Amino acid sequence: MDMIGKTRGDAGGNVAGNVAGATGATGDEPRMRADARRSRAKLLDAATAAFAEGGADAPLEDIARRAGVGIGTLYRHFPTRVDLQAAVYRSQVETVCAAADEYMTSTTPDQALAGWLRAMVAYLATKRGLSRALVDSLGRDSRLITSCWSAMTDATERLMTSAQQAGLLRDDIKPTDVLRLVHGVVIATEQAPEDTDRLLGLMLDGLRPQPRGPAGG
Repeated sequence: MDMIGKTRGDAGGNVAGNVAGATGATGDEPRMRADARRSRAKLLDAATAAFAEGGADAPLEDIARRAGVGIGTLYRHFPTRVDLQAAVYRSQVETVCAAADEYMTSTTPDQALAGWLRAMVAYLATKRGLSRALVDSLGRDSRLITSCWSAMTDATERLMTSAQQAGLLRDDIKPTDVLRLVHGVVIATEQAPEDTDRLLGLMLDGLRPQPRGPAGG
């Protein structure tokens, strides 16, 4: 979790390149005045917290109030609820994917994968239906959803390749297998979050190379 916090706000050029502009919402951001950029950042922070606490239908007026701006400022930056949801989703994916590279450069391959998967579970557990709302609004094949899924798959693959090359991860699994298992843990522990670490540990045990049995028989 600390690694994700560390990377927030400068989420890595490659990752941002994969998902930025997926809805066309970020093209004007570099040309914003400094005060407008600050307002937008405050709105994203407020919306991220509000969606995590109250779901994707959290009142926009409450988000503007939490950000310390007027509702008109919110609508200037994000004309529709979907625009705001998409911006939050994209920002979260950029941050969590950038954390994968931070883990890779700061710890061992097996610890990097385990740490990032725990961060992924924490990230997914707080979305509270945000991705479902966007799929319903934009479609599963929309540019936003497909680019974000691709970014998460690529990040998973980088971590897996590093662990496999070190002999610490089975070589018969795919990034999509791991992401589906992570989603399964999130769903299974929605009403029992205290079981998350235990189930993740069982999952990680299953991903490690299995010792060969005695030769012969």
